[in-house]
Amino acid sequence: MSLRRLSDAERRDWVRLVRTPNIGPQTFARLIERFGNATDALSALPDIASRVAKGRRIELPSPSSIEDEIAATERIGARIIASCEPDFPKLLVSLDPPPPLLTVLGNLALARADAVAIVGARNASAAGRKIARDMAAELGRAGLVTVSGLALGIDGEAHAASLKTGTIAVLGGGIDHIYPPQHERLYREIAEQGLIVSESPTGHKARAQDFPRRNRIITGLARGVVVVEAAERSGSLISARMAGEQGREVMAVPGSPLDPRAAGTNGLIRQGAALVRHAADVMEVLTGLPPLFVAAPPSPAFLPDSAEGPVGDDQLARVRQALSPNPMPIDEIARAAGLAAARCNAVLLELEIAGEATAYPGGLVARAV
Repeated sequence: MSLRRLSDAERRDWVRLVRTPNIGPQTFARLIERFGNATDALSALPDIASRVAKGRRIELPSPSSIEDEIAATERIGARIIASCEPDFPKLLVSLDPPPPLLTVLGNLALARADAVAIVGARNASAAGRKIARDMAAELGRAGLVTVSGLALGIDGEAHAASLKTGTIAVLGGGIDHIYPPQHERLYREIAEQGLIVSESPTGHKARAQDFPRRNRIITGLARGVVVVEAAERSGSLISARMAGEQGREVMAVPGSPLDPRAAGTNGLIRQGAALVRHAADVMEVLTGLPPLFVAAPPSPAFLPDSAEGPVGDDQLARVRQALSPNPMPIDEIARAAGLAAARCNAVLLELEIAGEATAYPGGLVARAV
């Protein structure tokens, strides 16, 4: 995808396509690859959904609702940036696929600086809070920006300790949705001195399904992620897994085997995460890393429909049969359906638009449940 600034009309269509039901980051990227721009993709969606779902209509957001979102964003001093624009954070552009757009409020230059994500338990211990505070402050003095999710506990401590040196808060809800409400003052301070980022529309209240996408951005903005405290089943461990998939370094602070809040971090260390005790350890790990290679992800293997004609009912049926509730690579689905990978990709795109398939990072697709 070549970098360019969108016109106002192009931006409205870009946002409208992103906000369309069943159009996640993977499907969005494939639509842009197929049609070249958001305007043509929007024009094609009703016919695709009607053909695949046998007359069912796709509910496109109204143009006025998109104009209202953009106006509401601008009223609070924020802006919407598309992934094709030069200001979009470079490390996020390299994700496969990148978030199609971000809403940002504050100092966008922080998103271009070297950063470390610090995440952990909401019900953090006094010791964990102190470690997060001291680590964030010291990393800030060393020139690194801190990234976290504005949650209670470890996240809040990391943000507060690095306000003066640079901190980025990534939200699950809209850029104007302060969650948790206890962090209203911290939110205001970050908006003035740091940077707030959201993938959700302005006015949106965070739901459980929004936080994995938020966590993907937290780790994607950083060179590495430090988990300070985490239970065996926690969002912080999901962040650690995402960081590993993105090629970021995963670090963890060890804790007492008697504290359930240390079970997740101790487990990460057993699985190969770097053991860190303080900022000096984090700096040592980062110093030994090669520079992150930043480039646009490879384009999906796709041949335009004109090369093989429109998607037929038989091809739809074969791919439907090949899909399972478990995410599978597209080439495996193509093999089971007896189709070329490029043709299977085209069929899957139409099933995703119709809400019958769900795309996941890494080129995986599952039957929608």
